[in-house]
Amino acid sequence: MNEKKELKPYIPAEKVMPEFTVTSVLMGILLAVVFGAANAYLGLRVGMTVSASIPAAVIAMGVLRVVMRKNSILESNIVQTVGSAGESLAAGAIFTLPALFLWAAEGRMDRPDIMEITLIALLGGILGVLFMVPLRKALIVKEHGILPYPEGTACAEVLLAGEEGGSSAATVFAGMGFSAVFKFVIDGLRLVPGEASVRIKGFYGEIGTQIYPAVMSVGYICGPRISSYMFAGGVFSWLVMIPAIVLFGGQLVLYPGTKPIGEMFAAGGASAVWSSYIRYIGAGALAAGGILSLMKSLPLIVRTFRDAVKGMRGAGGEGTSRTSRELHMGVVAVCIVLITALLWLVPAIPVSLLGAVIVVVFGFFFATVSSRMVGLVGSSNNPVSGMAIATLLIAAIILKMTGDSGIHGMQGAIAIGSIICIVAAVAGDTSQDLKTGYLLGSTPKKQQVGEIIGVVSAALAIGAALYLLDQAWGFGSEQLAAPQATLMKMIIEGVMEGSLPWALVFIGVFLAIVIEILGLPVLPFAIGVYLPVHLNACIMAGGLVRLVFDRMKRGEEEKRQIISSGILYCSGMIAGEGLAGILLALLAVLGLDQVIDLSKYINLPQGAGSLCCLAVFALVILSLLRFSVWKKRR
Repeated sequence: MNEKKELKPYIPAEKVMPEFTVTSVLMGILLAVVFGAANAYLGLRVGMTVSASIPAAVIAMGVLRVVMRKNSILESNIVQTVGSAGESLAAGAIFTLPALFLWAAEGRMDRPDIMEITLIALLGGILGVLFMVPLRKALIVKEHGILPYPEGTACAEVLLAGEEGGSSAATVFAGMGFSAVFKFVIDGLRLVPGEASVRIKGFYGEIGTQIYPAVMSVGYICGPRISSYMFAGGVFSWLVMIPAIVLFGGQLVLYPGTKPIGEMFAAGGASAVWSSYIRYIGAGALAAGGILSLMKSLPLIVRTFRDAVKGMRGAGGEGTSRTSRELHMGVVAVCIVLITALLWLVPAIPVSLLGAVIVVVFGFFFATVSSRMVGLVGSSNNPVSGMAIATLLIAAIILKMTGDSGIHGMQGAIAIGSIICIVAAVAGDTSQDLKTGYLLGSTPKKQQVGEIIGVVSAALAIGAALYLLDQAWGFGSEQLAAPQATLMKMIIEGVMEGSLPWALVFIGVFLAIVIEILGLPVLPFAIGVYLPVHLNACIMAGGLVRLVFDRMKRGEEEKRQIISSGILYCSGMIAGEGLAGILLALLAVLGLDQVIDLSKYINLPQGAGSLCCLAVFALVILSLLRFSVWKKRR
């Protein structure tokens, strides 16, 4: 059984060294914007985000130690703290806020302006940091040795292994450069198709794969187990459900479709059937999976909240030693009251006084839950989507009961859900960063201020990024499916209007229950059902590469270095493709996308496009091998 341990940090409390410097803050702001934009793009494409803490730490270490010849581990930690805040804020924002754009595209409301998006992201992010101030002593200090905080501990180990900083940072930058060029060639110049597909004659299913480095990187980082569940969901929807719907549907016109299923398939293929029917089944499975994960965690959630509130006595305030100084609780309380008032009074935020109170109450509850959950099982298993679904359901029901229905009530519900989702995501990331700082001997107050700076930087950028991406391709499109936001939109419409195709939704709900009975993780499978199989296949490819690495016959230390280098390279590829996606969106808005499009000059024979596509995908996998298995080591 685990026991509480008294920690002696790497840098003692009595030792003072450069920490919160102009260099560390500016580097952190740059990384917050970069990883925030990249994670926003990734989340809108595949419905999942990845942690930026370790790549941010590696880049900080490489630039500060190797390029700038500085030697302060606490300075590197501030860069990582500020930089990772952008990723967590983006993760919370893109799961919900695009729903406002989807309603605008349907003509039900005006497009949300950048100010509204920025304020929602900003106030939610700051609340997430502030709620963690009284929780730090309860969860990070008093529970040391009991709550491992996997990502936070790993980040501290990366920073302590500083002598590898130069080569590790080079690996991240190499991944960024490779995937940015790749993305520009595929989706900018359009020299090669970004997707290969195979159809079997006489069968209504379809299989294929995308070839994007970022999507494959998600599979490598998540590992073969999660990737296989997602791929299984894709196979079930595209090779079982779609063929069954077309086979039995024939000339039937089923809501929400508007023409016979057979005619729909003949005109648009399996994708048309997926768009009209499978998405609703996947949405039902996702919603059920989120609620099931929350229900399973309920005893832990209640115990966590009770213990954290007990442990908050005497938390916060100025400590006597450097490593125990925090933001003063009086300042924190005043800021929370001020943010509550702003949520209610600022016209750009569609939240009533009741909504503002719901935000603060549920926000603190879910911040507590999120912080402890990531401490136990890591950020990737944090049920943020389940918390958001529960909040949306409760908020929508309360608003409807109080007479605030229609599009105004729906906007209010999504705003409340967005802020809660951002609070939970940012609180989880902040707790990991504070754990890193606790192990290294950082000053908590400086980290908390750094988190707020990172949140502010990312919030100022996220509105412009979302606006740009929507203007270029539109949310809910093939390029940007925005799966989580589409799900949240469906849930609110279902409560407020009852307009959902409930038969399809309940098929997804009971499918999720069957998967739960079988003892398999519901959410990865449900995401696989919801997303196109081509995307799931690309994720599976990354998972298979990771499986080969895990099983290779090498020494344990050599294998660990190979896998770690692969994770850093894949993190770089995710960031690089995200930035290239933002650049291409800008070109599309300016009308230059057709100017650089070279596909009109290429006339490949039938079937040759898919072969070229797969050949180019092999280059992506070879590049990963080059910077992991074949990487020269000192």
